[in-house]
Amino acid sequence: MFKKVSLLLLALTMSAFMALAGCSKESSVGKQSADNPGQGKEENASEADQGFALGEETLEFSFYGHYDWYTMNPWGDDAATAWIKEHKKVNVTPIQSGGNAQQKLSTMIASASLPDVIWMDRGGDVEKLRQAGVLVPFDDWLDKYPNMKKWVGESTINLLRSPDGKIYQFPNWYTTQPNGNSGYVVNKRIYDELGAPKLETFDDLYAYLRMVKDKYGAGVIPYDPGIEGQGIELMVSGFANDFPKTYISMRAVPEGDKLNSLFADPVYRETLQFANKLFRERLITQDALTQTEDHVKEKMYSDRVAVFAASSPTEIAARAHSMVKEKDPTHPGFIMIWPLHKENVDKNKVWPGDWAQLGWNVSVITKNHKNPEAVFAFLDWFTGEEGQRTIFWGPEGLYWEGTNEEGGPNFNDKYFAEPDKVSELMNTTNNFQWNGNTVFIDTRKAAIEMKLPEEKRNWETRWQSEITWKTQFNSTPFINLDPASDSDLGIIKTKVDEIYKETMAKVLFAKSDAEVLSVLDKAEADAQKAGYAKLLDYKTEKWQENLAVIAGK
Repeated sequence: MFKKVSLLLLALTMSAFMALAGCSKESSVGKQSADNPGQGKEENASEADQGFALGEETLEFSFYGHYDWYTMNPWGDDAATAWIKEHKKVNVTPIQSGGNAQQKLSTMIASASLPDVIWMDRGGDVEKLRQAGVLVPFDDWLDKYPNMKKWVGESTINLLRSPDGKIYQFPNWYTTQPNGNSGYVVNKRIYDELGAPKLETFDDLYAYLRMVKDKYGAGVIPYDPGIEGQGIELMVSGFANDFPKTYISMRAVPEGDKLNSLFADPVYRETLQFANKLFRERLITQDALTQTEDHVKEKMYSDRVAVFAASSPTEIAARAHSMVKEKDPTHPGFIMIWPLHKENVDKNKVWPGDWAQLGWNVSVITKNHKNPEAVFAFLDWFTGEEGQRTIFWGPEGLYWEGTNEEGGPNFNDKYFAEPDKVSELMNTTNNFQWNGNTVFIDTRKAAIEMKLPEEKRNWETRWQSEITWKTQFNSTPFINLDPASDSDLGIIKTKVDEIYKETMAKVLFAKSDAEVLSVLDKAEADAQKAGYAKLLDYKTEKWQENLAVIAGK
């Protein structure tokens, strides 16, 4: 996804790293609170020796989401962040990637103008920033501010430790229980009109997509895989027991105590032959690898997709469900189905998505901010009960009044009377969920929603509880396997990723099963020539280190 940086820019980058690290101001650290942060209700520090008190002093910081696709919404334009801005006196200034995240970050580093907070993937790039001395460790604040230590937990915090033993990363959607949204969404109107046929195996899927094409022609997309072919990749999970989509993201497949080539793996190869068959017969949208999220939304919102599969289809599907039913109250909307699988594969060993203790990504604080402790205090509050209630369901008084004994919101009549507006707010504030607290959010919303009659339940919560949370793979042992992007191994990884993307496109446009295998053979040869074996050895070593940490060794 990211473009490679020239050697000259990398040289400038690293020299700028050191200059920035040398001239940055660091805040002093006060005395640690004597309170036990792991027990009782959350709290904000209110005395000078307890740290920064949100709401008493104004806090402003810049925020950069290190992704090509991410554009931060204006802070304060929605009900949730407007409340935070007014009542907690926090204002966040966005720095946008402009669709080229790697180049944007490299430019900021080279010009010694890093943002105050960087939201990014864990791994080599975080470590590169740490080694350059531009990140602030959180260790001295973990006992002063209660929520990270209480909710993230000691074992997960230890997985976040850098080689120097310190904590520089605040995780997002960390968890101790399964979560995730990957899976298959089905248009119930089309499904019913075609007689509600069995839809459990890939043979069933193929027959169903043929029926869709024959009946609706060009008016309906039989199978839409979302952006970047996500719904093609997740099919791999159904072609063998315990073969999660995680392995595709890793570009590696475990066998015994080693990680082996993805391109040579028979399960992966069979998956792509099936995907090619669907694509050749125009049962998959022909812009599967190039379409944008806006393209996907337009098709789903206009009721023109029969089956939609992606890494997180629930947000788009929930909105589409509301829109089609609003237009036609008799429309049955959209449903999710149990993950599809090959005949003789155990349906309970199919994992189209994954979860990990560390969650998705992380926020790091740079030495650019004059008071990084204040920024940490906000992130700590944001991941606590009040922060999560506000950014997820809006401020108190809008859709909820008071809390229950578990800290969850007591929803008011407006919440149930305006489901479309609730969904609209949640889709907006999803843009600001930078250090989501999975256990708090998921357990509270599920407990509340499952008490309601089906017609009043939140669409996403219903299908998460019934299907997606039950079918996500625990990928914690496979976290942090990637090398720094500018290292020798990082350059190899970039080449392998490029080979992977080029291969996917060639596979889809292949004219036969035999040509698919030929394309994959070429990919394997090219990857090995690029140094794939060395990269797999490195990933294997990191995987084994993770297993040792998890085992407490």
